[in-house]
Amino acid sequence: MRIKILSLALLLSTTATALAQEVNWMTDFEQSKATAKSEGKVILMNFSGSDWCGNCIRLDKTLFQSAAFAEYAKEHLVLLKLDFPVKAKNKLSPEQTKHNEQLAERYNSKGEFPTTLILDAEGVIIRKMPYPLDTPEAYVKGLSEMPDK
Repeated sequence: MRIKILSLALLLSTTATALAQEVNWMTDFEQSKATAKSEGKVILMNFSGSDWCGNCIRLDKTLFQSAAFAEYAKEHLVLLKLDFPVKAKNKLSPEQTKHNEQLAERYNSKGEFPTTLILDAEGVIIRKMPYPLDTPEAYVKGLSEMPDK
């Protein structure tokens, strides 16, 4: 019986990991808008300090890597990650750094990390998503209850 439970737990964990790995984060704003428009989706824009911001790292592990989020995102969201790493090994190209900084000036002028926004396909803010979150399922429920724009 114990082996069956462990096997089931491993299978569920592997399935959740496989689903989470299907999440595709874009890094180009114009491409994200074009994809959102062509697929009839909204953009989830996330400002992250992936190698220095504890809450950003926690948000990524508890939400963005969850099966519940991956399943919802696949059907409803275009994901745009705007990262601001500080460690040399994680350094972005000068072009990507400039791109992210320009978007931060427009959408995250206070420099708050993490910041997650929902935008329409034209780049207009629909909603700022809260942090912290209760569970991935609660976060997805909040996303699904957004008014249509």
